[in-house]
Amino acid sequence: MKRFIFPLLAAVCLQSAQARINVTSLPGRDSVQLTIYNSADLTLVKETRTLTLKKGRNRLEFSWAGTLIDPTSVEFRPITHADEVEILDVRFPPRVTNTLEWNIHSEFAGEVKTEIRYFTSGITWNADYLCEANANENQMTFAGNVRVTNRSGEDYPKAQIRLVVGVVRLVEKIIDLARQGQPAPPSGGPRPSISTATRARANAAMGQALAEAEERKDVAKEALGEYFLYTVGGRDTIANGWSKRLPSFNTAEVPIVSYYKYEKERYGAAVMRFYKFKNDEKSKLGKEPLPDGAVMAFRTVTQDNLYNFVGRTAVKYIPIDEEVEMQLGNDAEVRIAPKLMNWQKDAIRFDKNGNVNGWTTKATWKIELQNSKSIPVTLDIRRNFGGDWEVATEDKFEKVDAKKIKFVLQLNPGEKRTLNYTLTTRLGTNATK
Repeated sequence: MKRFIFPLLAAVCLQSAQARINVTSLPGRDSVQLTIYNSADLTLVKETRTLTLKKGRNRLEFSWAGTLIDPTSVEFRPITHADEVEILDVRFPPRVTNTLEWNIHSEFAGEVKTEIRYFTSGITWNADYLCEANANENQMTFAGNVRVTNRSGEDYPKAQIRLVVGVVRLVEKIIDLARQGQPAPPSGGPRPSISTATRARANAAMGQALAEAEERKDVAKEALGEYFLYTVGGRDTIANGWSKRLPSFNTAEVPIVSYYKYEKERYGAAVMRFYKFKNDEKSKLGKEPLPDGAVMAFRTVTQDNLYNFVGRTAVKYIPIDEEVEMQLGNDAEVRIAPKLMNWQKDAIRFDKNGNVNGWTTKATWKIELQNSKSIPVTLDIRRNFGGDWEVATEDKFEKVDAKKIKFVLQLNPGEKRTLNYTLTTRLGTNATK
């Protein structure tokens, strides 16, 4: 736990070790606000404390021992009696590690409300999502949560939590600065560790102090230029070693498309299940971007809402109006089995030395399809080819690119059927493209 201590006797002639004998612990925090970024190990801390100053010179010490606070980012300012309290200088005391000292002159004797700001590492947040699809897999209830973890070495009681989605580019990592011990500051104070632009972004993200929030832990969202800010309602004690899951949103009847992909080169012999949805207002979402996170998916399988586990996956950052596919693993109830029925090689050509330099192959394929589910399914079957090829089939297909085609079709509950095609491949001098 870091200490804020303030000498009872400002005896400037004493040695630094002696001067620290007559000190008193200051009152605890009146309030603390944590603005936690998810793209970097960075948290902006703003706390208020009520100090009792005497008229004249006062010295205030800040120790970050045992924490991951960046000492070069620490800032102090009076909130009340601001025109009567002046910070003369900031220094790192000699022969004392992990401590800095503010030299303060006050024209006022009594209580002064102050604000202290600094950056720390070790406080992180991440998102996780719960998808509960209906029996027909065309709608889902989609819920988001955030988990805050504190490994900074410092406790933050009754903290207001603000979570920022956005990329912050640091000149130096906060954790490295915190572990350096006492920096060697240039004349006039500690060196800055963070670029002016980064500091300005972080201060902007912190914004104005919010009014007292409701006890219920709602998460309010607002855009801040290139960032998006989530504010968790109420207050929580963020103890070191603490982790807590907080609800963010819960939206019912979000439209989804359930479908199955088969592509041997990507998934092997497995048939992969996907849920697709769009982060937009039409889907009852789209109010804010969705940060990176893990997804757990379930599906209703009985009339009394008994759920069956579908799968789990991870999603990347999802901007507003962007469509996302959630890959949820293999589904054994949908079977896709390609079989090579015939293969032949003909149209063989030779060069003047009698070596084969051109030929054509024909392969006949049958793909067996089976849907053992109680609902219809949509299949996306992709086949990859090489060389100068062409496909002959009575089934509809789409050319994806120069080396790939796909069949998209629907199977009814319990339906079995086959796809048939012949692949002709011209190689060597037989190739025309």
